[in-house]
Amino acid sequence: MRINQFVATASGLSRRAADRVIAAGEVSINGQPSQVGQTVDESDIVTLNGQTISLPLQSTTVVMNKPIGYVCSRNGQGSSTIYDLLPKELHSLKTVGRLDKDSSGLLLLTDDGKLANRLTHPSFAKQKIYHITINRPLEQQDLRNIEQGIKLEDGISALKLRRLVDDKSWEVTMHEGRTRQIRRTFAKLGYNINRLERLVFGDYRLDNLAVGSFRKV
Repeated sequence: MRINQFVATASGLSRRAADRVIAAGEVSINGQPSQVGQTVDESDIVTLNGQTISLPLQSTTVVMNKPIGYVCSRNGQGSSTIYDLLPKELHSLKTVGRLDKDSSGLLLLTDDGKLANRLTHPSFAKQKIYHITINRPLEQQDLRNIEQGIKLEDGISALKLRRLVDDKSWEVTMHEGRTRQIRRTFAKLGYNINRLERLVFGDYRLDNLAVGSFRKV
């Protein structure tokens, strides 16, 4: 395992922050200053600012029903963060894919790097299901265009849609996870999304979990 991944998992720092403390000489391996890109074995003793750090013995994964208005980063820069909703002992968990501040619903957090990779790497194509409400009825031609694929700056976005209550309420199924992909896809055709809630991510479902609550899985 690379030292930055080890430090991030063991300490709760982001990978970028782990790189910074390593570069600053705050991390040692077996008493010697670590180097960026160095690998760590299970038998190595790693310290951060003189304190021994280690990987969790068992992985922890939680499902949260993220409320609107919360950001997924640890530093909210004035906004509430999802970590405000978690007890301190779970603050080392990292989000698996994010929901933006104005979106709600199923959010996964884990310290299991292999699980996070299985859920987010494009090769695994994990299904995600959302319910959205748009600002005006979706025209039939736009529905066909979205299902066939809309060209965005980072590639083609094709979404499967199912009408819910009316022509402004839709279920969206996708197998990608690009940043704000659903919002950008609809915006390309002149629609604003007023509500976006994730209900399913791979094998995980929101079910009846209360807003702002979490459960271990």
